[in-house]
Amino acid sequence: MTKNMKKTSALMMAAALMMTTVLTGCGSSADSTPAASADTVTDTSASSEGVPADVQKIIDAGLLKVGTKVDVPKFGLQNTATGEMEGVEIDLAYEIAGKIFGCTADEAKEKNLVAFQGVTAKTRGPLLDNGEVDLVIATYTITEERKLSWNFSEPYYTDAVGLLVLKDSGINSIEDLDGKVIAVSQGSTTKKVTMEYITEKGYNITPEFEEFDGYPSMAAALAAKNVDVFSVDRAILAGYNDDTTQLLPDRFAEQDYGVASKLSNKGLAELVNSVVSDLKNSGKMDEMLKDWGIE
Repeated sequence: MTKNMKKTSALMMAAALMMTTVLTGCGSSADSTPAASADTVTDTSASSEGVPADVQKIIDAGLLKVGTKVDVPKFGLQNTATGEMEGVEIDLAYEIAGKIFGCTADEAKEKNLVAFQGVTAKTRGPLLDNGEVDLVIATYTITEERKLSWNFSEPYYTDAVGLLVLKDSGINSIEDLDGKVIAVSQGSTTKKVTMEYITEKGYNITPEFEEFDGYPSMAAALAAKNVDVFSVDRAILAGYNDDTTQLLPDRFAEQDYGVASKLSNKGLAELVNSVVSDLKNSGKMDEMLKDWGIE
């Protein structure tokens, strides 16, 4: 073998080893299909192996960074006893990580391939923009306005805004809210859609709104009677409903939750959308929601 032939052979072996590393980075499960498959995701900035540059960056880092809620029971909650993150949106993050790293969701969890960062309605967009997180999976409502700033997957859950009050408040419907104080989350659309609903129905009421930076503080304000209503998506309110409160029958402004990514990360957005679509089409998304008691 000539010197040039040896050099060429060595280069080919090195390339093969690099490809093997990408394909087996999360485990060697035979039925795992990694993101490196060219027919899984295509992108104009794809690497020579067909992996979009934004996805390859996550693979190279060995970690998917996800912004989630830490105070929403059943969706994204940090267990105070164990410190672990739990909820359907946490499970969804591991499903996406499995796709990226070529393994199952369980393997992605076992290997700690997802780093979670707590976000609020106010911080989740900026954290995407500055690259501190790759994805936001945090009861993030899809709106046409937001789609101008970030990518969103197809919806994985549809909810509506609700109203939580104390049982002894004397409030039985939205029509009883004239002059009442409604607690809403900073950066959310709750105030806007509530007023739109009041106008649409022609209710002669003018409530006041007070913004809070987290759901626990809103629940605490309601319990202390510093506000009259705790308003956010009904699925979130269900996690804070107890024997002292009641969820009013009013349901309005149906809204879809999607997985958000930075607007420039088109390859990652396409991969995420394929995962959500597959979970919905297979019925697994419904199973995941059911497992967490989400209707």
